[in-house]
Amino acid sequence: MLSALFKTMRPRQWTKNAFVFFALVFDKQLFQWPALLRTLGGFALFCLISSVVYIINDIADIEADRQHPIKKKRPLPSGKLPVSVAWAAASVLVAITLLLGYWLAPSFAAVLAAYLVINLAYSKWLKHIPIVDVFIIAAGFVLRVEAGVTLIVVERFSPWLYVVTTLGSLYLGFGKRRAELTLLAQGAGSHRKVLEGYSIPLLDQYVTIVSAATILSYSLYTFSAPNLPDNHVMMLSIPFVAYIIFRYLYLIQMTQNAGAPEEVLLTDRPIQIALVLTGLVILAVFYLP
Repeated sequence: MLSALFKTMRPRQWTKNAFVFFALVFDKQLFQWPALLRTLGGFALFCLISSVVYIINDIADIEADRQHPIKKKRPLPSGKLPVSVAWAAASVLVAITLLLGYWLAPSFAAVLAAYLVINLAYSKWLKHIPIVDVFIIAAGFVLRVEAGVTLIVVERFSPWLYVVTTLGSLYLGFGKRRAELTLLAQGAGSHRKVLEGYSIPLLDQYVTIVSAATILSYSLYTFSAPNLPDNHVMMLSIPFVAYIIFRYLYLIQMTQNAGAPEEVLLTDRPIQIALVLTGLVILAVFYLP
């Protein structure tokens, strides 16, 4: 049962919470131990609160997931994890996370609470509303970035990173919807009601718009952020960011291997290489003398 509960907590999706480190890295505080330790603690707590959301979402979707070709194997729809145990675990995790979050910083606890509330609203109502469902997903990523800001004393964190995060997460969200629509075909609406409000051509237009806007906003960040070198060397990371966007677009349109972005991150080697190269450029720009 513990194994089933841990699987329901979706540890593979904890990679999304790396956005908590944005403030630390982009404000040049990565090697300041107090700030690093506080951010690591915040990352762990965000993993727990996001797991609460996954548990509650699986409880809400249990009947629909039983009709899904893949999700029916999850612990809750398959019966390996009783609903009562899932509710009890979620309640305990919420209490622990919010208490420890308040101990770290009251403003951080407020972000955790806001993340929980909007995702509960998502599980109950908002996930059934086309476009709004993806915007709520994007809001979750922005809250992760904001959580990192609340944990440290930020000096020169560029607001452009909020714009990049918003547009990039919209891109991933619409891309995921497209992949789901392709995978489930004619039965998509019975598995996820909101898919009835989308079509492949419509999602392709959304993806085109937000992918172009993401590259543009990131490029503007590399030229305008106040804590970047005057020689604009940060623009060397633009090709890698563009490649990641194009590669994910290739996967969702040309193959059946793209769905959840975190799964792509853990399995697609070209994207992993591009992410490493992007990270190396960022570290070199910010931290090398």
